[in-house]
This record gives sequence, structure tokens and C-alpha cells, in this order.
Amino acid sequence: MSTPTIAQRIGQFAFDARVQHLRPHSRTLFKRNILDSLGCAIGALSGKPFKALREQFDEYGRSGSCTLIGGGSTSPDQAALYNSGLVRYVDLLDSYMSPGGLCHPSDNFGTILAAADHASASGEDFMLALAVAYEIGARITAIVPVMAKGFNHAIQLAMSSAAGSGKLFGLDAGQLAHAITIATVDNISLSCVHSEPVSQWKGFSPAITGMRAIYSASLAKRGFTGPLRLFEGPNGLVRMFDQPLEVDWNDHRLEVIHETVMKKFCSLIHGQPVLEATLDLKRRHGVKSEDVEEVVCDIFQTGFDIAGGGGFGPKDEPQTKEQADYNLKYLIAAILIDDEVGPAQLEPERVQAADTQALLKKVTVRPDAEFSRQYPHALNTRVTIRCKNGQVFSKEHVGFEGGLDNPFTWERTVEKFHWLSEPYADESLRDEIIDLVSTLDRRPVKELMQLLARVSPQPRYPATHPGIQ
Repeated sequence: MSTPTIAQRIGQFAFDARVQHLRPHSRTLFKRNILDSLGCAIGALSGKPFKALREQFDEYGRSGSCTLIGGGSTSPDQAALYNSGLVRYVDLLDSYMSPGGLCHPSDNFGTILAAADHASASGEDFMLALAVAYEIGARITAIVPVMAKGFNHAIQLAMSSAAGSGKLFGLDAGQLAHAITIATVDNISLSCVHSEPVSQWKGFSPAITGMRAIYSASLAKRGFTGPLRLFEGPNGLVRMFDQPLEVDWNDHRLEVIHETVMKKFCSLIHGQPVLEATLDLKRRHGVKSEDVEEVVCDIFQTGFDIAGGGGFGPKDEPQTKEQADYNLKYLIAAILIDDEVGPAQLEPERVQAADTQALLKKVTVRPDAEFSRQYPHALNTRVTIRCKNGQVFSKEHVGFEGGLDNPFTWERTVEKFHWLSEPYADESLRDEIIDLVSTLDRRPVKELMQLLARVSPQPRYPATHPGIQ
């Protein structure tokens, strides 16, 4: 028998995954991250792109087996696109950090949810498929510095979403390998998607990846084959990444969920410690935005490159949501003025406002060699605020609430869920969703989708929650 290819070994890993591999504590954390993903998705429903997507679904044919968050139905691939886009939109989703970069494991969520809905899966099978997807994406992210090599982490997302979808569709190990390769070979995503001027596609690249991944799994189920030497080549991913991809796919543990981190600010993950430090200085010293003469933010090199004006381009004139949440200058200005960075701070009208535009020009972001050396094991920053009256306030800060050293609890995640979903669901419906997620491994996914269909696609209820910041 010939040696299995890497794609075949990943397919076998996905096929071999069993519910008993999900340990009790891991199940608890998955429920936390699932609720977090749902909060992110519901909080994004009024975003303009989702109205446009619904219009496109009508044009292309809306009928189908899958429920959309916020009501309506469509095909599995369009549901994957829509629900995945929602999870990413407000930039509050989970992350997995590695020396070579990061990925957002919950980018898989909308696709795996659509697959589970289409397959009428149990909640336990949905959680298992999601765990498989988390594991595959994170294991590849752990060994390949994808962004440093010029690529985007939607590459490994294609593999993980196809594997998770295929598992729910009942594919065997061989079919799973073909689903993975079909989804990935034409999904070579470039990191220039993060470059200035950052476009809307930064947030929808994972969604279109999921759309193609779930469709690829369906094709593989019907006998379509893909290039099983996707990695080994010739001209495969090993050559493209210029390194071997050695992962122990015989390791059946599903525990990467313990290494995921979560957000409380609508910002890239690198901005979480920066915003925590800035907000603490503002509140502790009573700093008023109009009194600020200058702000200096020292940060690790990766944070500077992506969001501080380094390798991905200048950050001096953000105009859109997509530019704002990847712009430390804007984010610092917004929190100094508004005392928070939530979905409202990403609205174009807020980004373009004269006060934030003026203040962000007083912010300087610099790379720090020692902070860079410790990244990603530690996310360090130093924020210094110099006021017009000569007062100087400075704080060096490591980590953030939601990080590995200070993880979100279930109770804190519930609070975040209420904050994000309050305008779209009354208290009774929110409580029903929370209760169902807490017992999801004993409930069918269709029950969850029935609740999500009752969520309003536009704000209907008073937004009185004070936020979690």
C-alpha cells in the first residue's frame, strides 16, 4: 500500500473523530465559543452587506434547506456565506495565536452550522464537526507562518470547513480527503487582503471560502475527486510555503479550543491589550479627549505591521469599517472619545467624524524590539498619553481579558451575548438561545435554528446594555 498523502491523513483524522474525543471541559469551552459566535453574528445583522446578500439570494434563488440567522431560508452554500459573514463582521470573534501568525477558528462556525442544519444533525454531531474544523485549522496555523509568507489564513480555513462539513454529510475518509483538496486547491488566499486601503473583502474572504468548502464536500460525496497531492506537489503547498508540513494526524485529541482567545473590543486581536491600557489610563486619570496633546503606542512588530502603519500600509486616513478595526490610531482615538469600541464605533459616520479624525492624527504607533521578541506568547504594549497641561500618563500592559491568562468565563460570554444581541431579540428569546446552547449536545441543531429564525434582521428593541468594556 502506498503511503497516504497529507490530505488523506487529514481526511482520516476527520473521519476517525468521535464524540468521546470531546472531553467534558472541552465541551464546556465549545459551548462558550458557540455562544460567542452567535452573539457576534446577531450583532452584525443590520450591516449593509447582509441586506445586499439577501437581495442576491433572491436573484439567484432563495429556497433551500437552511435557515438564515435573522430569518429566511436558502441553500447550504449561501447560508454558509451569509452566516459566516455575520460572525466575522463586527470583528469580535475568537482567535488562535501561533509564532507564525493566527487564524480565527470561528470562521468555521457559519459553514459548519449550515452543514449541520442541512444534514438535520444533532447538536453533539455539530459540536464534533466544529471541533474537527477548529483542530485542523489551528494545527496548520501552528506550524506554517502563513501571513509571513504572503498568504491569508483562508487557505487552511478551506481545509477545515470542508472537513467539518463533510463529516456532517457522512463522507468516508477518502471522500473527506477529496473534499479538502477540492476546496483548497482553488482557494489560495493572499495576505494583501489586509493591505491598505482595507476593503470589505477582508471580512468576507472567510465567508466565500466556507461557501465553496461546503459545496466541495457535497461534490466529494457524489464522487468528485480532487488532487490528493495538494501538499506534496509537484507545485503543491509544501513548495508554496517553502517548508514541510509535519503534523501528527494520528493524534485524536480535540483540545485546541483551550488555546483560543476572545475579544471584548471591536478590533483585531492585536489591539485588545492596547485598548485595555488606553481605557484604563483614561478612566483612572480622568483624561478627556480634548485635553490630549499626543499618544504614543509601543507594540510588537506584527501589531505595528498590520494595524500601526507598518508593512500593510499607512493608517492616517481611515474611512470605512474595514479600515477602522485594523487601525490602532483610530481605535485609540475612538476609545478616548467614546469610552468604548463596539459596533457603533465601526460605523462609517463615526469613523469619518471630525473629532476622531483629528485625534487619530495625534497618535503614533511604534514597534518595540522586546515586545516583538515575546510575541505571540505575550501580547505587550505601552501606551503613553501626554496632555496639553504637561501631565503624562503611561501604562505598560501585557495580555487582555479574554486571553489565555485571563479567559472569558461562561458568565462573561453571556454578558457579551446580551450586549450584542439586545437590539435584535427580546430578553425571552435571548434567554432561550443561551439555554439551548448550554445544552446543545443534548438537542438537535434544528431547534437552535428555529430560535435564530426568530431574531430580527434589523434593530427592533431598545439597546440599554452598558457594554462589557
